[in-house]
Amino acid sequence: MEEKIFTEKELEKYDGQNGNPAYVAIDGVVYDVTNVSAWKDGVHHGNKAGQNLSEIIKKSPHGKKVLDKLEKVGKLAD
Repeated sequence: MEEKIFTEKELEKYDGQNGNPAYVAIDGVVYDVTNVSAWKDGVHHGNKAGQNLSEIIKKSPHGKKVLDKLEKVGKLAD
C-alpha cells in the first residue's frame, strides 16, 4: 500500500471530532491516536489532534517512547 502524504491542511481534518479519526504528526510521521483513551475526542492535555506536535512532545513527561505503540498512517508533506 502506498504511503499517504498529508499536507498540514489535510491533517487538520483528522481532529477526532464529529466521528473523524484523530491523527497527529511527530517529526514528519503521521500517527493514528483515534483509539487511544488519552486522546478521547481528539484532545490530550490541551493538545488537539490534527496538528503537528513535534515541538510539544519534547516537553511531555513520556517523550517519544509512546510513538512505538501507535499506528503510522503516513507522512507530513515538507
